[in-house]
Order: sequence, then structure tokens, then C-alpha cells
Amino acid sequence: MPLAAWAAVPVVDDNSGYNNSGGSYPSPGYGASGAYAGGGVSTPVSAQGELFNQLQQMQEQIARQQGVIEVLQNDISRMKQESLERYQELDRRIGAGIAPAAAPDNSSAGGANAAGNTAAPASQAAASSEPGDPAKEKLYYDAAFDLIKAKDFDKASQAFTAFLRKYPNSQYAGNAQYWLGEVNLAKGDLQAAGQAFAKVSQLYPKHAKVPDSLYKLADVERRLGHTDKVKGILQQVVAQYPGTSAAQLAQRDLQRM
Repeated sequence: MPLAAWAAVPVVDDNSGYNNSGGSYPSPGYGASGAYAGGGVSTPVSAQGELFNQLQQMQEQIARQQGVIEVLQNDISRMKQESLERYQELDRRIGAGIAPAAAPDNSSAGGANAAGNTAAPASQAAASSEPGDPAKEKLYYDAAFDLIKAKDFDKASQAFTAFLRKYPNSQYAGNAQYWLGEVNLAKGDLQAAGQAFAKVSQLYPKHAKVPDSLYKLADVERRLGHTDKVKGILQQVVAQYPGTSAAQLAQRDLQRM
């Protein structure tokens, strides 16, 4: 283009929306006075800043909520894992040949004790609602145990509780008391499980299930956070019931503490 033509092109001033420094857009003065320098209305700077702050607050709130959700998800996963472990342990115990109709321990408080005294504790005698009937007791006990195998732990807990109330002096009462603890543990009711396991040694001190019940009681106390009680119970199992599987497990746990 001839130089004369170039000279005819008007120069763009600073108020046109462009500038002489390279045609940047928008111009440096855009929004400074609340209106576009070339005409028209724009959003005030204060409103833009407020929107930015609101957006930032929303992002922070979402981040906090996501953190809470992650914590809850971890807690749920842990609870599911603990429940699965309890169910698997219960299955293992049931499959280990611990039959519901196992021969009664005649040295237990529910039968004749080591000193030959056949009388049951007064609290048990008062709870009995009818005289003992071995055949009926076995049917009742088997039915309660079948509920465990069916994994209907709520009904199993109710059935064992009713059995112990009806037949506190039964030859199966010691086993029923122990399995009541196992069922409550499988349900996640640690308080009830601990009470049931503790009663095995309290009401049936000569019963074969006492070592296992004490070991399970130590496990419950550990889950409840009562670490000061755990060591003492494990030491009791090792000292009083050497050679039992419960004592071996207790010794292992003591070494890990």
C-alpha cells in the first residue's frame, strides 16, 4: 500500500477498547469505574470478588464433606470386616465339631460338681419354672443351636436366653450360656456378650467351656477398649487352664502385648 494510503488510516486512541501497546483486550481501564470504557455496563468488581469468595467457600465445604464421607466409609468398612470375622469365627467353631448335643459335663454347676454337691446356685433355682426333663431340654437346646447355624442370631439370642431362664439347672445350661455369648458377639452387642461369657465361669465354674469363655471375655474387653482388664484375664487362663487351646491362644496374645 502506498505511504499516502497508510497515512489516511486513523490512529486508535485509548478510549476505543484497544490501546497502542499491541491491541490487548479489554483495555487496562476496563471495569475500573464500574462501566466499560467504550460504553455499556459491566459487573462491578466488588460483586465479582464476592462471587469468587462464595465459590471458594463452597469448594472448601465440599472438601470437608468429602473428608467426613471418607471417614464414615472407612468406619463402615472396618465394622463390616469385624462382623465378617466374627461370623467366620462362629462358623469355624460350629464346624469344629462342637455339637449342640455334646455329652454334658457332670462336674459343672449345672450337674454334679466335683465335691458331689448337686444343688444349683440359689439364683438359678429361683429362675427355674419347671422340673428338669432331659429329653425336652435337648430338643429346646438343639432348636436354639439350629438358629445359630441358620445365622438368625437375634432369634438364637432370644432362644438361649429363654432356655437359661426355663432350665437354669440343665445339663446343657453351661453350653447355652457360652453360646449366648458367641451369638451376642456375632451380633456386635459387646456388652451383652461380655456379660454372657463372664457368667459361664461365675455360674458353672467347673464347666469345660470356662477356659474358652474367659478367653472370649478378654477379646470382648479388648474390643471395648478395657486393655487394663485384658492382660489379667489372659494370665488367668494360662495359669488355671494349662494345656487347653484357650491357654495356648492366651499365651500367644500375651506375647504380642
